[in-house]
Amino acid sequence: MPIFEVLEKNAKLYPNEVSLVEINPSFETQSRLTWRDYSLMEPIPGKPFRREITWLEFNRKANRFANLLLTRGCKKGDKVAILLMNSIEWLPIYFGILKAGAIAVPLNYRYTAEEIKYCLKKADCSMLVFGPEFIGRIEEICHRIPDVTNLFYVGEQCPRFADSYNDMIAYCSSHAPDVEISDDDDGVIYFSSGTTGFPKAILHSHRALVHAMETEQAHHKQTHNDVFLCIPPLYHTGAKMHWFGSFMVGGKAVLLKGTKPEWIIKTAHEEKCSIVWLLVPWAQDILDEIERGDININELDLSNWRLMHIGAQPVPPSLIRRWLKVFPNHDYDTNYGLSESIGPGCVHLGLGNFHKVGAIGKAGYGWQVKIIDETGKTVERGDVGELCVKGPGVMKCYYNDEKSTAEVKDGDWLKTGDMAMEDEDGFIFLVDRKKDVIITGGENLYPVQIEDFIRKNDAVKDVAVIGLPDARLGEIAAAIIEVKEGYTLT
Repeated sequence: MPIFEVLEKNAKLYPNEVSLVEINPSFETQSRLTWRDYSLMEPIPGKPFRREITWLEFNRKANRFANLLLTRGCKKGDKVAILLMNSIEWLPIYFGILKAGAIAVPLNYRYTAEEIKYCLKKADCSMLVFGPEFIGRIEEICHRIPDVTNLFYVGEQCPRFADSYNDMIAYCSSHAPDVEISDDDDGVIYFSSGTTGFPKAILHSHRALVHAMETEQAHHKQTHNDVFLCIPPLYHTGAKMHWFGSFMVGGKAVLLKGTKPEWIIKTAHEEKCSIVWLLVPWAQDILDEIERGDININELDLSNWRLMHIGAQPVPPSLIRRWLKVFPNHDYDTNYGLSESIGPGCVHLGLGNFHKVGAIGKAGYGWQVKIIDETGKTVERGDVGELCVKGPGVMKCYYNDEKSTAEVKDGDWLKTGDMAMEDEDGFIFLVDRKKDVIITGGENLYPVQIEDFIRKNDAVKDVAVIGLPDARLGEIAAAIIEVKEGYTLT
């Protein structure tokens, strides 16, 4: 089934229940607002900007945007790019694109004008939806993207070179369009991080989106009563695919615009959040402020918070040990994945496996894993090799890039580029990126292993190990260390 059928199911089962909440603590406003009240806001100190929509409104907004696209000549398989900060409009627009039979192309909000232009061309986009933060960047390139025939602006005071999203969807039908879509049809294009040059366009089917949803729900057992706090950007597979687990059961999600520790903790308190996905720096900052006394969690009701999970980068075991001292009742999980594997979940630690903190875990729901040497042979347990994954969430290809696709796909297997090892219990530990291995005097050094050792020092907040050129050994390892406030290191 196409994933938007879940949205339609939620709209029927829970029409008047809240689906999405947007909170912007940096913008203080009169009161808690609904979607319809947005134009009536008046700034008053002390109350963060908040608005919400129900599942019925969510589905109707998606239908209206789908119908708008169709009236503008959008055909099945056309590419529609999204360049928005997290907001209550983001997900209805995403699902509207899918309902129209088009392919959604989320773009990184950090992209420069030239990178936006590159990605629009790379993915063959014919339409773009963008927000007020990007007016300058789009104005800079709008005359140099002739294949992008429609520009939709989400916000007040629409620039002259675009059409107003708010004005246009008001005249569109709120009934679902009649477009036939199968599981194997193309659904989304996500862009890689671009660490090796310009980013690659990663093509996924509707089947992969559904599998990401089922995987997340199988791992974390979301119920309809769970409240998911979403902080990372929605253009990233990590944020959206974790939300998919709550989406599957019609659970509420809170989109928090900001990463300050006090905002995260206060939102978890006020919205009664039960699941919070964090990045390593955010978790560190939260613990630092609690330990310094800047946040007093005893004054807040965090009793609903049951799961802290974390990912997107290697997680220091010392961080999790600190976290569980402060929040001893939390379940903890870490997820591993790539945009090429439709986000997190192809490997996960699993709830309750505290004794394996530091590992990324075992193969996720519906996934297979193996670790291979340079010849493609599976290595022995305890030996280091390249991690490969196989499952319904593996990308179809790098769009319009057969050469790069062939480099990472071996039949149904995806080579991740990450070096890993499996212990005697079958748990997988990341060692490092294949390209980051430091070769010194013919020996392989893995920066993550050295970083984990250095982090055992209580004075170390964070550390990065890199290779430096050496005339005798070829490379030597060097560590850049961030020292905790109030500590010193020699």
